[in-house]
Amino acid sequence: MASCRTRTIALISYCQLLLILVIAADVPVELYSPIIGQKLLKIASNETAGQYPEYTDRENGAWQYFDPNVWTVGFFPSTLYALNNRSKLCPSLSDGTDWLSLGRQWSTGEIPYETTNELVHDVGFASFPFQDELLVNSANQTALTAVNDFATDLANRYNPIVGCTRSWDPAEPFEVIIDNMMNLEVLFVSAGLTGNDTLRQIAISHADHTIANHVRPDGSSFHVVEYDSSTGSVVRRWTAQGYADNSTWSRGQAWGIYGFAIMFANTGTQRYLDTSRSMATYFKNNLPSDGIVPWDFDAPLTPPRPADTSAATIAATALLLLSRMEQSLSPPNTTGSQIWSDFAIQLLDKVTTLAWKPSWQSLLSNGTVDNHNQPLNNLTGIVYGDYYYVKAGNDLLSMGLTQCPSKSSTTGSGSSPRPSSSGAATDVSRLLFLVMGVVLAVTSGNL
Repeated sequence: MASCRTRTIALISYCQLLLILVIAADVPVELYSPIIGQKLLKIASNETAGQYPEYTDRENGAWQYFDPNVWTVGFFPSTLYALNNRSKLCPSLSDGTDWLSLGRQWSTGEIPYETTNELVHDVGFASFPFQDELLVNSANQTALTAVNDFATDLANRYNPIVGCTRSWDPAEPFEVIIDNMMNLEVLFVSAGLTGNDTLRQIAISHADHTIANHVRPDGSSFHVVEYDSSTGSVVRRWTAQGYADNSTWSRGQAWGIYGFAIMFANTGTQRYLDTSRSMATYFKNNLPSDGIVPWDFDAPLTPPRPADTSAATIAATALLLLSRMEQSLSPPNTTGSQIWSDFAIQLLDKVTTLAWKPSWQSLLSNGTVDNHNQPLNNLTGIVYGDYYYVKAGNDLLSMGLTQCPSKSSTTGSGSSPRPSSSGAATDVSRLLFLVMGVVLAVTSGNL
C-alpha cells in the first residue's frame, strides 16, 4: 500500500509538471518576435519634430503623433527602456541596438513639462521612463529631478477634505477617475528618494477612498466619482469612457487591478491585495467565452461591441504583478499565484491571435481609445497597449514562466495570420482526464 501511495505521488508530480509545460507552451512566441525591435527602432530613429506616437489610424496602422504635453508621452520611451531590459533578459536575441540611449533620448522631450504642463493627474504615467532610468542609474540627476517634480505636481492636486488627488481640471466639480490609481506609484518612489512621508500618506488616502467609492461589492468599478470638495461627500458616479454610468469599462477595471497590486507592493496592506484580487476575479469571471476583452463588459452585443486590446495587455501585466504579490506572501500563495499568471498568459494568447499586426507600425490592432469620440476612435493600435505587451513579455521571463526563444523560433513570428490557440485548451482538458484516469488506476491497484 505504501508503494502504491509512493507511485501515486510520483505520477501526480510528473503530471503536474506536464501541465505546467503545456501552459508554458501557450506563451505567444510573438512576444519575442524580432519584428518588435524592428518596428520600434524605425520609429525611434526618425523623430517627428518632437512629436510622440499615441494611436494609429484604423486603416493602415500608421501612428498619429502629438506634442509631448499629453498624458501618453511616457509610454514610447518606456517601451524603449523595456527593450533595453529585454536585451539583458535575452542576450541571444539582441541585435546590438542601444535601447538605453534611445530611451534617454526620447525622455528628454518631457523635461520642459515637469513643472508646468497639461498632464493633470497623469504625471505618474509621464514619470515612467524616469523611473526606468533610476533602475539603471539611481544617481541620474535628471531622472531624480523629474520623478520628484512630477510627484510634487500630483501631490498639489490632493484635497485633504476629499482625501484624493483630483483628476482633470477645473477644481469644480472635484472628479476622480479609476485610472488615477496608476499614478500613485510616483508618490511612493519620490517618498523613498526624499523621505517625504506626506507623499506616501496621500497615496494611501487616495487608494482607501477609491476602495470605498469606486469599487462595487462584486469587484467591478465605476469610472468617475464626483465629490463635493467642501464636504468630501460623493455627489455622483458616472462614466466618461465606458458604456453607461453603471457599467464596467474594461480598461478602467484593468487600471484598478494594477493600481491596487502596486499599493500592496508598496505597503504590504492586506486590503489592497484583497481589492486587486476582487477586481481581477470580476475581470476573469466576466470575460466573454471567446476570451477577447471587450471595450466595456456591459456593452450590448448588438451592434458588435469593439474589443480593447490595451485593456487586455494592461490587465495581463497587472495579473503578473498580482501573481508575484501572491508568491511574496508568507507562506506563498502558490495556487493564487498560478491562477493569475495562467490568466495573464491566456489574455496575451488571445490578444495576439486577434490583433498581432506585422504590417502595421504598432504591434497590435483592435485597441479602443475612446468609443464615444466622433469619429469613433477604436480598432487602432495604441502606444500603451504596445508598451504593456512588451512589458508582460519581460515579466514572464523574469518570473521564470517562459524562456528566451531561439532566434530561429521567432524569425517567422508574424509574417502570416496567427492560428487560434483553442486546441491548447482541449489538449489540457484531455491531459487532465488522463491524469485522473492514471491516478484512479494506481490507487485502485490496477497499475
